Amino acid sequence: MPFFETSVQEIKYKVLKKVAELAYADALNPENTMGIAEEIIPEGRPTMRCCIYKERAIINQRVSAAIGGGGHSRRAVRVLPIACDECPIEGIQVTHSCRGCIAHYCMNACPKGAISIVNLRATIDKSKCVECGQCLSACSYSAIVRVVRPCVEACKTRAIEIDPDTHKARINEDNCVSCGACVYRCPFGAITDESYLPEIIRLIRESDENRRYHVYAIIAPSIATQYPRLSVGRMVTALTKLGFYFVAEAAEGADLTAWEEAGELAEKGFLTSSCCPAFVSFVEQEFPNLKNYVSHTLSPMAAIARRLKEKDPGAHVVFIGPCIAKKSEAMNTRAGEYVDYTMTFEEMQAMFGARSIDPDACEEAKLKSVSPYGRGFARCGGLADAVREALAEQNISEETFTLDPAIGDGLAECKKLLTITRSGKLRQNFIEGMACKNGCVGGPACLTHNPRALLQLDRHKSQATGSIRGTVQEDAKA
Repeated sequence: MPFFETSVQEIKYKVLKKVAELAYADALNPENTMGIAEEIIPEGRPTMRCCIYKERAIINQRVSAAIGGGGHSRRAVRVLPIACDECPIEGIQVTHSCRGCIAHYCMNACPKGAISIVNLRATIDKSKCVECGQCLSACSYSAIVRVVRPCVEACKTRAIEIDPDTHKARINEDNCVSCGACVYRCPFGAITDESYLPEIIRLIRESDENRRYHVYAIIAPSIATQYPRLSVGRMVTALTKLGFYFVAEAAEGADLTAWEEAGELAEKGFLTSSCCPAFVSFVEQEFPNLKNYVSHTLSPMAAIARRLKEKDPGAHVVFIGPCIAKKSEAMNTRAGEYVDYTMTFEEMQAMFGARSIDPDACEEAKLKSVSPYGRGFARCGGLADAVREALAEQNISEETFTLDPAIGDGLAECKKLLTITRSGKLRQNFIEGMACKNGCVGGPACLTHNPRALLQLDRHKSQATGSIRGTVQEDAKA
């Protein structure tokens, strides 16, 4: 059994693994999927919910998401209503830390008279409270806190709403950017990403071992952070055992993106990055007057997929990474011209389990030459470093153009930078926007969010010996 960061991840793995097994056997039909819940949750005492029947009902909803193929909505994220705990405690609350002081700072600070002293302790009348928060800062003991649902707190685009009748979470698709923060942060696993896993396996199966057409995989550079003691070369071999014809690094596409973006930036004088689909969606939705500043360059995923299909026109391409927003990118943007499907590291691990493949037992594959800057796209600030290098390799001197980047580490920081830009007060000339903290290594569908991830990525970067120019000039090899 592989390592799991949380029990939610383990449940998700079990469902995806079973769906993958049925898909490989071409037996993914209602009769067989109906039995998955009973297999995962056998008779006996419940371990997570009130009863095994609720646990099984949640599994059934997870199965539905796993075989949904992204067709449930234009976004890649959905709520599992039965799994939502309704989080009854929310808003400003008085905790047990209240000392019953006689100064009554909190009561005196409340502009609505919502706080009274009952049995020597502060009490909040919710019918009067307007959640202004003045009592929080007034309390000397920090005994008053604001409790926010984890999914609501995680969502920086206000896409998570609470149904007033059921008190369950729901997603406002007009605000959602598919960043997946709510998927990762919900402690009950009540929000999940839809899966293309059955379609990907069908694509591999019907290729007749890549004789009818070739199925390529593209791996994100953050894969180097997912298995601390496992080389990327062994992961490549494991993926070929799943049935992929060839495994390319998205870092190769990152080199292509950096090269084009550097030229575009030098020409236009100001840009925002285009490699993070959640960030691009955020700009389009929240700052529509700035969307013309978003680079026209393809994301690394789409750039290398385009190169692969130019060399092998009948090929199919699957991207594998830590990002849920990539599913929406392939569904809703021009990237869909080049990328057939996307899947996460979690889904990849389920495929390994379904085929009983142990990457640690695989032979080392030789990786194609890419630049360390391309692999560095996986961390926040890596894109700006690559653009700076690409400017230098294109002999664009500082007299002609000087890069001055602003780094948006997470959507909250991105919002600040875009707000300053909209006001005309941003001094920098390039915004690198990353929806996830630390960049792709902090993606919601990572197998692990190891604090040593950046060190592991640096080690992977140090093994790259190519240049951005070299990647641009080299033809892709099948």
